[in-house]
Amino acid sequence: MAKKIPINLKYRLYEESVQNYESDIDFINAEFKKIRSTRPLSLREDFGGTAAMACAWVKQSSAHRAWAIDLDKEPQDYGMEHHWGPMNPKQRERMNFVQGNVLDVYKFKAQVATAFNFSYFVLKKREELLTYFKSVSRGLDKDGIFFLDIFGGIECFQELEETTEYKDHDYLWDCDRYNPINSEVTYHIHFLDKVNNASYKKAFSYDWRHWSIREVTECLEEAGFSRTLVYWEGEDDEGEGNGEFYESSLEENCESWVAYILGIK
Repeated sequence: MAKKIPINLKYRLYEESVQNYESDIDFINAEFKKIRSTRPLSLREDFGGTAAMACAWVKQSSAHRAWAIDLDKEPQDYGMEHHWGPMNPKQRERMNFVQGNVLDVYKFKAQVATAFNFSYFVLKKREELLTYFKSVSRGLDKDGIFFLDIFGGIECFQELEETTEYKDHDYLWDCDRYNPINSEVTYHIHFLDKVNNASYKKAFSYDWRHWSIREVTECLEEAGFSRTLVYWEGEDDEGEGNGEFYESSLEENCESWVAYILGIK
């Protein structure tokens, strides 16, 4: 029987199923160094949620700083207990939770800004997306780079449920609705807790506009970024994503794909 998921379990399963912030950080460090010939030290994590990535970022060295911005206090509370709390006092000083709107302009500036897990899809109008990208540009240092991820493919518009099995739980990605007239979509995340034999329906729900790579890159350029880059995910022997990304400008569509987009100041 489906029931309400406990808060701690909700975010733990989300992080285990969806996030891979260690790989994101490795990608950021490698590409920033390649483009700017220096190591990035400051990070602004937009739509930061539990701030798992921002907390991991500051652990890299005593010179690393991070800010995680999110409107929702619930995931931030989880992050403060489970990620920020176990850090040492010096690390906690360099890690800042900001409960606020990513559309606002803040006093601090960072070398890197991120909008991962497709979170900016919550902005449905082009003017809203452009306003957000302009805000990010103003919040970056002069050598700053904005990192986003994006997904697509034939399956992302089909009303289907896809299950990924883990040792202690199953993660279910549910495309509930797609409107081809306005590109608005509704997705849900369900979990099956194998340990307690509990089903958690709609642990997370998303009412999004599904943006295309071209729409995003054009908005970035209009917002003042000097250029954009797209990094496509490679495939393993079975045709699945292998977690390795390469710069590209021409690809074939497939059932499902994930890419990074970089906006360079």
